[in-house]
Amino acid sequence: MARKLKTYQTSLGFFDLAIAAASMKAALQAWGADSNLFHQGAARESHDPDVVAATMAKPGVVLKRPVGSDGPFGEHADLPTDLDDTDKPAKVTRKSKAGKPKKSSSRPADKAAERKAALAYQREQKRRDRERAKEEANREKERERRQASAEKAQAALDEAAREHAEKAESIHAQMEALERKSQAEDTRWDKERRRLEKVLRRARD
Repeated sequence: MARKLKTYQTSLGFFDLAIAAASMKAALQAWGADSNLFHQGAARESHDPDVVAATMAKPGVVLKRPVGSDGPFGEHADLPTDLDDTDKPAKVTRKSKAGKPKKSSSRPADKAAERKAALAYQREQKRRDRERAKEEANREKERERRQASAEKAQAALDEAAREHAEKAESIHAQMEALERKSQAEDTRWDKERRRLEKVLRRARD
């Protein structure tokens, strides 16, 4: 069964924010808040019929308007035009958080619209979950690609090192064989030289 959505409202920076969410926690996550704005009195549930209608039309989507204004909420909003000091947004934010909540509407909620909004919110959440899963799958594929590339490079390095060791061993063996041949040739020549020197001496005598 779809969970009933509620409209929550706060002010951050230069904007008033509103969202139709299943819980305060979900609203805080969507706003990207790093503290509990509800406990701090900086966020509240809104019963303004216009705000409720806007958020229920786009459940799960953060809507905004210039801080302190009474204009409609939308996915995009311009900066406030009546800021006294644009270099001090924090002060504007604190003032906007202290604004009094609007009176609750006595108009009964449209149950069918609420159910529709709740289902739309669930669809939005599922879409976000799919996107996150897709991003994680892409990151995993990239990790696997890098790992495969590293393993291929390591295998190439190992193969090149093996070939070098085989060639170096072969060259070393050839050098030892040449050294033996050189020593044998020196021995042969020494014997031959002494024999020929004897023949030369006899010829001179």
